[in-house]
Amino acid sequence: MIHLDTSFLILGLVRDSRQSGLLRQWLEEGEPLGISAIGWAEFLCGPVGDSEARMAARFLGDPVAFGAEDAASSAALFNRSGRRRGSLVDCMIAAIALRDGAVLATANPTDFRRLEPEGLSLLVV
Repeated sequence: MIHLDTSFLILGLVRDSRQSGLLRQWLEEGEPLGISAIGWAEFLCGPVGDSEARMAARFLGDPVAFGAEDAASSAALFNRSGRRRGSLVDCMIAAIALRDGAVLATANPTDFRRLEPEGLSLLVV
């Protein structure tokens, strides 16, 4: 299972980008793809048009929900990773990927590298 970070999804919708090529490859191979509800909300904040959102929803399906256990896990990740301002959303995305046992595909590795010691697996593109 691969979860997409917002940065990866945005670039994945850019024609001829490396991320777009990987998305096509994964879809052809039947690789399960997902995105957290948190990442999906970030994506919908744009700039993204309705057609891009519909296209992404077709291959991602419903976003993975964020619940009470994820909130506790996110807070623990935030506290253990240095309580960096602006990093709570990244901890929320990471918590959902960790719960799902998913690799997180990202184009912004600096947002997530500090969470690798907590067990987060990254696919940096």
